[in-house]
Amino acid sequence: MIVAGFGFRTGATLAALQDALAQAGGPQGVTHLATLATKAEGLAELAAALDLPVLTLQPEELKGIETPTRSDRVAALFGAGSVAEAVALVAAGLGARLRGP
Repeated sequence: MIVAGFGFRTGATLAALQDALAQAGGPQGVTHLATLATKAEGLAELAAALDLPVLTLQPEELKGIETPTRSDRVAALFGAGSVAEAVALVAAGLGARLRGP
């Protein structure tokens, strides 16, 4: 399973999400997208374009997840340094590792 994790502001465009995925290595081999449950609707267009399922997580599932990228704001809100990285790790399961930030 290869999961592309997304953390984004409400109103993010399809183009912005596609660009973020491209900067993280592109969609090749990705089997799932992941984000917070409250953001799933914002990821639906990208999921449809790539024909991939979206895995959703609750904010409390991110608490304590160590990530290479760190935002003080995200850490205060969710208990993890990066929403995108944390949702990818949690969604991929035990032993998961990141291909990149």
